[in-house]
Amino acid sequence: MSAPYQHKESKIDDISVLEPEATYSYADYLRWSFEERVELIKGKMFRMSPTPRRGHQEIGGDIFGAMHSFLKSKSCKVYHAPFDVRFPNQPDDTNAQTFTVVQPDICVICDHSRLDDAGCKGAPDLIVEILSPSTASKDLNEKYQLYEEHGVQEYWVVYPGEAVLEIYELQDGKYVSKGKFVKEDVVTSKVLPGLEIKLSEVFEEIN
Repeated sequence: MSAPYQHKESKIDDISVLEPEATYSYADYLRWSFEERVELIKGKMFRMSPTPRRGHQEIGGDIFGAMHSFLKSKSCKVYHAPFDVRFPNQPDDTNAQTFTVVQPDICVICDHSRLDDAGCKGAPDLIVEILSPSTASKDLNEKYQLYEEHGVQEYWVVYPGEAVLEIYELQDGKYVSKGKFVKEDVVTSKVLPGLEIKLSEVFEEIN
């Protein structure tokens, strides 16, 4: 990792002034006020996709809605982007010592001690990412490794164009694919026992 960027106290609203190869912290991130959303993974800045396509929005809304309804009166909470999830290397790391902050499409958090006014500090129990052309590589590589490394118990990856949802479960510190599920399937969750989502409803608009 290169030397951390020496941030200034003032807000930065022009993304072009950033140094592409610099290492940035969550403290830097908090000073950015760009029009586009960005994420930090191990100090490296990644631009997020522009406004998601309609299909992306509908799929995300259906999965979030099913989880939100299921979790009513239960202890776990579900959130959708934009929602900051920080991954410090140590629980007591400061903002300047934290180099990863991402905005999953959907995340479920069962340990309320990880929630604060800024979002979530530490690994959610379940994360859903809906692939888009501009983010697929990051979601399947950097984020896959990040979520595995920090102990996210379930990682759901949605392929909108194929109407497929793949579920990874963490076993002995490594992700194992539990299968690719299609329109005719009903998916369940080890993290959320009793949850059932009909993919025919999630992928209803996809031919």
